[in-house]
Amino acid sequence: MSFEETSRERMLEILDMQRRSYLAEGEVEARTRNDRLERAIALLLNHKDRLVQAMSEDFGHRSATQSLFTDIAASIGPLRHAQKHLRSWMRPERRRVGPFPLNLLGAKARIDYQPLGVVGVISPWNFPVNLTFSPLAGILAAGNRAMIKPSEYTPATSEVMAEIFATTFDESEIAVVTGGPQTGADFSGLPFDHLLFTGATSVARHVMRAAADNLVPVTLELGGKSPVIVSRSASMQKTTDAIMAGKMMNAGQICLAPDYVFVPQESMQDFVSATRQSVEKMFPTLLDNDDYTSVVNERHYERIQGYIEQAKAAGAEVVEINPAGEDFRQQPHHKIPPTLVLDPSDDLDVMKDEIFGPVMPVKRYKDVTEAFDYINDHARPLGLYYFGNDSAEEKQVLTRTTSGGVTTNDVIMHVAQEDLPFGGVGPSGMGSYHGVDGFRRFSHAKAVFKQTAVNVAEMAGLRPPYSDKTLKSIEMQMK
Repeated sequence: MSFEETSRERMLEILDMQRRSYLAEGEVEARTRNDRLERAIALLLNHKDRLVQAMSEDFGHRSATQSLFTDIAASIGPLRHAQKHLRSWMRPERRRVGPFPLNLLGAKARIDYQPLGVVGVISPWNFPVNLTFSPLAGILAAGNRAMIKPSEYTPATSEVMAEIFATTFDESEIAVVTGGPQTGADFSGLPFDHLLFTGATSVARHVMRAAADNLVPVTLELGGKSPVIVSRSASMQKTTDAIMAGKMMNAGQICLAPDYVFVPQESMQDFVSATRQSVEKMFPTLLDNDDYTSVVNERHYERIQGYIEQAKAAGAEVVEINPAGEDFRQQPHHKIPPTLVLDPSDDLDVMKDEIFGPVMPVKRYKDVTEAFDYINDHARPLGLYYFGNDSAEEKQVLTRTTSGGVTTNDVIMHVAQEDLPFGGVGPSGMGSYHGVDGFRRFSHAKAVFKQTAVNVAEMAGLRPPYSDKTLKSIEMQMK
């Protein structure tokens, strides 16, 4: 399936309609915001089977249970969370008045959280439903309208989303725009009030340049190589159980997937052995296992296979974990068994690119500070993971490295905490959302100062003609 491109003129027409509708509405009341959140939830509940089937069609094979968990349930959670906290988020936030003497006689200061207007959303292919719907929790709670450009790499899912949104939302509230690369490029250059892009860092550079023409503020949710540090104090089997559960979910096609692992130099074989046991326990078979997802398409399949072949050619030890000894050359999909690359050299592509697949390099360290130095010498990652029971070492990890977020003694799970902001830092992203942070990300924090009826400024000599009272007020402010 392929899409016809949507013209820039058509997209501008929708944007203009949404902006006019937003302005005509005036204050966006809590019940309106709650209703829009409820309608988004209803779409997920009423069409979950179609969405799950479409995602499987797009991937060749995708675990239905995983899709229900990661894309349906994990989207409803943020929307429900927003409904629960909506009224408290909308309340004006009182702030202190100052400096003296402006804080006398009843002057007041507050922040009003006002909708931005129309938010553009460019969602990716790896979690096409979740990364379309979950941002709507903050966008709709904040009172905005939304235009959505889903990925052309998951055309069946994008088509279903375009269809179901149109059944429940007027185009002036939420509109889904489908199309290929040209549509995506034109969408990035529209004069939105805010633009959220989730995807690759390389594409984000083009998105940000296009947005800059209209000075559109952007939130960029990107990725990078999220490292794992395994402490000498860690329980190895529990560690590999958690790492491989995260690495094999969606066949590693997760922006927060553990990308490479540091283990103590004496623990490499223990790590490999424990990893084998973890995989066999969760996935005794892979090819015909409904729980194991395929790589999304031929291009990405060949890319990931290229990492493996290059590592082998360079003499790195490559460990394929294939519990049932299945022949992956004979398959209707693009499944790849989980594969470890031990002690890879840094010039290999597997150590330079975000892997986005079930391949994981493993490096040794003598002292844990070697891991810190390596991480700090590379682009700041979206996530970082530490396994261990050494509180002093854990503190070192947290203070001596910088990443978008951290999970300790597990992987990925900080993204599931709706009360924590989710986002990257540097090349792994810009800005964050989820929960109240999402509400604020998609709101304008308007400063409001209400002066008292008494002319305090004149009483304090802060208006011409200046006098001794003026100098006294100035002296007070300089103390």
